[in-house]
Parts: sequence; C-alpha cells; structure tokens
Amino acid sequence: MPRTITFHYTLRDAAGRLIDTSLGGPPVRFVEGDGTIVDGLAAALPGLPAGARRTVRVAAAEGYGERDETLVRRVPRRAVPVEHLKVGDQFQTAPDRHAPIVTIAAIEGDEVVLDANHPLAGVELDFEVEILNVAAPPPAAGQIQSPSDSM
Repeated sequence: MPRTITFHYTLRDAAGRLIDTSLGGPPVRFVEGDGTIVDGLAAALPGLPAGARRTVRVAAAEGYGERDETLVRRVPRRAVPVEHLKVGDQFQTAPDRHAPIVTIAAIEGDEVVLDANHPLAGVELDFEVEILNVAAPPPAAGQIQSPSDSM
C-alpha cells in the first residue's frame, strides 16, 4: 500500500545555486506512485523514516528531462500573443490549461525565439529533504480501514 510522505525540501542546481525551497511555507505531501514529484526524488524517498534528512542528487533525465532542441522555435514577432516582450518571460500558448508554456529565449529583430523546454530541463538537481511524517494514505471514501491497515 502506498504511503503518504510529508517533507520539506531545498532545491539547488549542481553548482549549489538555490532554485526553490518549501521552508517557510507548507510542506509537500506526496503519495508514493502518484507522479506528483520528479521521478528521481520519488525513487529516493521510499523507506526513509520520519525525521530523516538526506540530500538526493537527481540526474536531468530523472528530473525535468534532458533539453530537446526541437522544442526551441523562431517565430515572427507578430505571432506572439504578448504585447510587451522580455527575454525570460513565460506565457501559455493557448487558453487550454494543458497548453505548453514557453519561455522567451531571445528577441532578434522581427523574430522571437521560444523555448518550450521546462526551465530545469537538462539540469542536475540536488534536493535537501527532511521527512516530517510517513503514514498510510487515508482510506478512499466509503472504504473501511481494517486494524492491520494502520500498521
């Protein structure tokens, strides 16, 4: 039965630059196998008890994937649905919430270079994690939990 793991993390790139942290905010709740965190981190958490602290190095392929240069495109400026452009800005390519998010990689005259890779694609990641709690997931609605399920 998958467990629910509650943890705090600090994320750095391989050079040690801070990328993100949950410290100072709510911790992350993750159910083993639910696909909500990157594969490399998800594979490192099972078996860790509450109170454990660990640094987990995640290769790019097990994080946000390797960079795919076919996802970098030059488009005419007039085709970009954003009025004021700056390198580094991001926007969603369509109103559908599943539409790709692109980053403006460059502005070159009447052309804009758009990058649909995740900003952390190709980056080796170091997660410093502290496991706060490990528990069996709550029973699904209408499901009765047997005494052996809570052990």
